[in-house]
Amino acid sequence: MPERSLDRTNRREQSWGFWFLVPLHPYRRRRTLRREVVPNTVWTFEQLQGILYTIVPIRMTVVKLDSGGLLVYAPIAPTRECIRLVQELEAVHGTVRYILLPTASGLEHKVFVPAFARCFPDAQIYVAPHQWSFPLNLPLPWLGFPSQRTHILPANSAEAPFADDFDYAILDIDLGRGSFGEVALFHRRSHSLLVTDTVLSVPQEPPEILQFDPYPLLFHARDSAKQAIEDSEANRRKGWQRIALFAIYFRPSVLKTSSLIQSLRDGLNAPNHSKKAYFGWFPFQWQPGWERSFHALRGEGRPFVAPILQTLILDHNPRAVLDWANRVAHWNFERIIPCHFDAPIATTPQAFRKAFSVFELSFLNQETFGSTSKPLPVADVAFIRTLEENLDRWGITTPPEQM
Repeated sequence: MPERSLDRTNRREQSWGFWFLVPLHPYRRRRTLRREVVPNTVWTFEQLQGILYTIVPIRMTVVKLDSGGLLVYAPIAPTRECIRLVQELEAVHGTVRYILLPTASGLEHKVFVPAFARCFPDAQIYVAPHQWSFPLNLPLPWLGFPSQRTHILPANSAEAPFADDFDYAILDIDLGRGSFGEVALFHRRSHSLLVTDTVLSVPQEPPEILQFDPYPLLFHARDSAKQAIEDSEANRRKGWQRIALFAIYFRPSVLKTSSLIQSLRDGLNAPNHSKKAYFGWFPFQWQPGWERSFHALRGEGRPFVAPILQTLILDHNPRAVLDWANRVAHWNFERIIPCHFDAPIATTPQAFRKAFSVFELSFLNQETFGSTSKPLPVADVAFIRTLEENLDRWGITTPPEQM
């Protein structure tokens, strides 16, 4: 097939028509990468999402049921390519029987479920308790969820229809204006733990899904707008590590931003003024030593709790967080599959529990931020803490002591 015709075919296969509901890069066109994690048992499906080329993987996981059929955890955009890859598994292992939305408020996960469910009309949909939406808190049928097939996940995992294969624990935190919910799902036979946002791990090298179109990596590998975009393995790695810092800290201490006037002036002198390069706009100035911040963040691949969750959400009820983490840590899993960043993470229940040890300490007395064994630099989370104070002051969030 000619290259141009092949590209048109790929565009149709990878097109997500409702991209405008959550307008994140790569917008309409979303490539899907399927990987087999546990032979004939567990598969991951990855796409990309992000803003200003700060893009990270978003992941759904499919698990084969012992009685036949499949369970889907945290659906992604149901492009033709994605659905075809799932149907290939169905042809061998049976139909999709269950679709699980494991979060209460995560719009980047919830938005895909209605369209995904319609591609598998025989599947039952289970959602985490206390679902809500913003800016309008609408009932699930109004958001497109099939009313006859959508169920609230039972509090007791033994009551779920897939209890023969899985245990789960629901983390549910009242935030005042809504709830944060996450369902940790343990597949007993494969010793795999599926989570959404609570823990993650950052790889040293850029994930495979980013390698198909390395432009975002190369965009962030530059030190100024005037620097040409050049493709190399070193630049891909450099761009990824900066993306990770940006995505997790928002504004790490090693990142300075140029003024609007200066960034526009630099953009006019940039070698590439194309729309793809944001017309030369590049307001970022990475300071010497940024690599040290990345390696402190990565911590040799350990699982950790993202600072944004620690500060804005989980600190509202640290006792509930610890109770949930203790329950999960009793399962004998060998790997964690989160919905973002690296997966699978080869780890232990003890390492998972250690990621939550920060909630055993007083936040006011901490000199470091993060796990007690692998602290994150306070300077790198300063912006997030300032953001929390502003959100509380503006009444958008409620301070924990007022809950």
